[in-house]
Amino acid sequence: MYLEDCDDRIVTGAAELFKTYGIKAVTMDTLAQSLGISKRTIYEKFKDKDELLLAVMKCMMLYQREKVKSIIDTSPNIIAAIFRMISLMREHINTMNPLIHSDLKKYHSGVLRKMKEVCEYPDYQGTELILIKGKEQGLFKDGIDNDIVTRCMSGLGILMGDNNIFPADRFTQRDVIKNVLINYLRGISTERGMELINELEQEL
Repeated sequence: MYLEDCDDRIVTGAAELFKTYGIKAVTMDTLAQSLGISKRTIYEKFKDKDELLLAVMKCMMLYQREKVKSIIDTSPNIIAAIFRMISLMREHINTMNPLIHSDLKKYHSGVLRKMKEVCEYPDYQGTELILIKGKEQGLFKDGIDNDIVTRCMSGLGILMGDNNIFPADRFTQRDVIKNVLINYLRGISTERGMELINELEQEL
């Protein structure tokens, strides 16, 4: 699947409904009514909800990779790029139904397995690019293991979004990010990297 394939009306419509209502709440009937098409039209392209969800997730990951690359290319340094990504992540989380992650695990675990098989999910590729750039710019320590740290950072992203661990009525999004992700970044950063983190942290 290529980025241009993600302009498919059914895929974009499903993505919007999943984001708003969660995955379980959206049926093929709901999607068909929302798009003003017949359910048969959807089934001609996607044999079931899992196949449609897989297409949506692939597109989300492709968009994310493109966005990460664009932010890195247009930022003065990798620390500034990371803080821009954090801002985008917070906006994304605020517009996304919190049930999405639990719906995925509980009702569509097969889709997650397929994503791991065919799409390198979680997206370690984008995170590794961040680490490489950070080392080149002298902002991340040379001695860190890219593979290990890439997996840790991806895991932290999942951890921070887990409402069971950090329920929204007890922890603010900002405090979770500061205490988990920002402190981890400090641990892998050089002195110059930490200076930039300290400057930009105030903007969170």
